[in-house]
Amino acid sequence: MEESRKRVVIVGGGFGGLEAAKALDGAPVDVVLIDRANYHLFQPLLYQVAMAGLSPAEIASPIRGILAEQKNVRVMLGDVTRVDLDERAVVVGNERVGYDWLVLAIGAQTSYFGHDDWEVHAPGLKHIEDALEIRRRVLLAFERAEREPDARERRKLLTFVVIGGGPTGVELAGAIAELSRFVLGRDFRAIDAREAKVVLIEAGPRILPSFTPSLAQSAVDQLQELGAEIRTGVRVVEIDDRGVELENGPSADDLPGLGDGRVRERIGSATVVWAAGVKANALAQTLGVATDRQSRVIVGNDCALPDRPEVFAVGDMARFEEKGNVLPGVSPVAMQQARYVGKIIRWELESDGRPPREPFSYFDKGSMATIGRSRAIAEARGLKMHGFIAWLAWLFIHVWYLIGFRNRLAVLLNWTWSYLSYKRGARLITSTGWRPNLVAEQAEQAVLSTRHRPVTTASDDALHRAPSLHEAARSPELDRRTSRAATPTS
Repeated sequence: MEESRKRVVIVGGGFGGLEAAKALDGAPVDVVLIDRANYHLFQPLLYQVAMAGLSPAEIASPIRGILAEQKNVRVMLGDVTRVDLDERAVVVGNERVGYDWLVLAIGAQTSYFGHDDWEVHAPGLKHIEDALEIRRRVLLAFERAEREPDARERRKLLTFVVIGGGPTGVELAGAIAELSRFVLGRDFRAIDAREAKVVLIEAGPRILPSFTPSLAQSAVDQLQELGAEIRTGVRVVEIDDRGVELENGPSADDLPGLGDGRVRERIGSATVVWAAGVKANALAQTLGVATDRQSRVIVGNDCALPDRPEVFAVGDMARFEEKGNVLPGVSPVAMQQARYVGKIIRWELESDGRPPREPFSYFDKGSMATIGRSRAIAEARGLKMHGFIAWLAWLFIHVWYLIGFRNRLAVLLNWTWSYLSYKRGARLITSTGWRPNLVAEQAEQAVLSTRHRPVTTASDDALHRAPSLHEAARSPELDRRTSRAATPTS
């Protein structure tokens, strides 16, 4: 890279970050892409890892490999802990990386709406570690039920609760129901896995509010065909190692515990998954700029921060309003915004200045959600599909957008095998390295308090080290019941 050339720093190697880097291929500018992971994760298929349909390597690709042929890009593995907007630099560990343009594409994280303590009992689904932990808990519940003599405890082990009726929650609920009914149906002797109960909980009046009512109802029908139970208009007020406590009634959307007609209900469950909300990455809150209730940075019609035309925010971390509507946090939005930002930077490089910017305009190609094998819904430009045809469309699009021929081929072969045989090869119960975000953030804050110096003392290292695989893989409810069922290790 040439020292005299201008530099673009991209933070995040997701859909937005990668697309921004590709948009600058061949441009007379140095590009530095920084990510805390060395791989790009295809998040739309993350639930398939959680449900043992795919392995992590089939939905992730090394960032360096993806950008290997792009000579003006340098990839850095590191965690950006601070952005100095005045000095135009980002801080990565002990290093400051200056920029002429900055593209923030750091994505979102799971939001528990002020109840971060729920995460240990109900993991979200944002990272590979989350998916592996959910897979471990789901498969382990069946194993423990096989050895559980008490009928009440066995019912609890075979009850799976998914909180959140958006696309992720619907896909998870359908996948768990399909896993228990078809994949695991004949694998056990003391229990009938097909009797597992899957409950999908949504606080709003219906699931999939971003879809038309008719398609949302089709999704309900398809979930019920798989045996899933859908509960709408109820809110979660407590999650612990015994299950989920719900509140419903005429005023269930107000403060819990107040008003007339309220009814409390507890669903006993050993496996709860959270798919109810997201918020912007914590770094967004350190920028000192306006954010919304979900901590998303409020950007202008050019995707730039107010009064900071050289700093862009795209994807899940940005709040972009178009014609009075806030764009959703989906990958097509991030990719289109990133390509738009790349064009702006190219224009400003070529003009050696800052010409007027045309506003960003999003082209909505449609939405889709899968419910299970041969079950899905989709709508695009007024066209509505459901059932097998929608599932084929979903399969084609997701395979097409996977990065790398090897990944596409592996996923296609896996799905073909699963479709024909109802077998899944990734049904492994392993240690995962998972820990709640709250614990991770506390550890990060402790490291930040050292002013970015390496942690070298034995005492500090013992305090802030990552948990061992054995420690991280164990959940409180598992520790409490080790006397009842041995923990499989492979």
